[in-house]
Amino acid sequence: MKTEEILAKDLNAEKWIREKVRELRKKVGDGLAINALSGGVDSSVVTALGHRALGDRLKTCFIDNGLMRQGEPRRVAALFRRIGVTVEIIPARKAFFAALKGITDPEEKREAITQTFYKNVFRDIVLESGAKYLLQGTILTDVDETVAGIKRQHNVFEQLGIDPQKAFGYRILEPLIQFRKDGVRKLGQALGLPEAAFMRTPFPGPALAARVIGEVTPARIAMVRKATAIAEKWLIRSGAFQYLAILHEDRVTGMKGGKRVFGNQIEIRCWDSLDARTATPTRLPFETLEKIADGIVHAIPEVVSVTYNITSKPPSTIEAI
Repeated sequence: MKTEEILAKDLNAEKWIREKVRELRKKVGDGLAINALSGGVDSSVVTALGHRALGDRLKTCFIDNGLMRQGEPRRVAALFRRIGVTVEIIPARKAFFAALKGITDPEEKREAITQTFYKNVFRDIVLESGAKYLLQGTILTDVDETVAGIKRQHNVFEQLGIDPQKAFGYRILEPLIQFRKDGVRKLGQALGLPEAAFMRTPFPGPALAARVIGEVTPARIAMVRKATAIAEKWLIRSGAFQYLAILHEDRVTGMKGGKRVFGNQIEIRCWDSLDARTATPTRLPFETLEKIADGIVHAIPEVVSVTYNITSKPPSTIEAI
């Protein structure tokens, strides 16, 4: 059954929140629900909504999978602590890197992350707590891209005929599933989230693993993590919808100390978009691109080339894999 979209321009956020709070309370009853907070827009908004509805009956976890941005676990936990939400950080790096070892195919990587998260790491947390529900921030774009075969989003199940109760042992609640990103941002503002949470640049569910072409290893994640921090530093005030750094698989020719070397290549992408269905590359000042490139090659000795993507979506996509 096709999900009916609620457009941001038609959304009465306060009314919708009141109705969804009542709905969540009715579904969960006197039981416990759990949600995984990643610090992205969707997970932050669903966390704020869930705590308004359920209070202490919603247990919020940050799964530290080793694939997140620089300093992310502590930063996100501190931000939500300031608004009265306790976040438990769950160490899970070993499990995720073990699951990703030797895998290079993009869809296989996404599936490895999905299974590790839902069937292993999170399933253990749910069973230990006695919770029957997982609250998560799936949005309509996630569903559309998965069903259309563009890419398998890690958080889409029932639309593919997968019953989470049978597959993982718990039910999944998706209160944001009728919205695109602009609608989710509007809800975040109405819920009283800090602008740093609801206006943050989108971040993929598979985290930095979606920005490493080829095998995902701790060393390769470390490179793209540093490049991401530098790109975000220069692009945070660009007004763009999304911006990111990608680590390519092939080595490229470079020069260091007057000698030829084979090093890594980072691709920068920066997008203008409303809801991620279509996007055009942001026309950045060349000086900004130079500063990003200089920062990356000096901070990451293994990198000898920095490029900028200028292909619109479609045929390109916002994320590389």
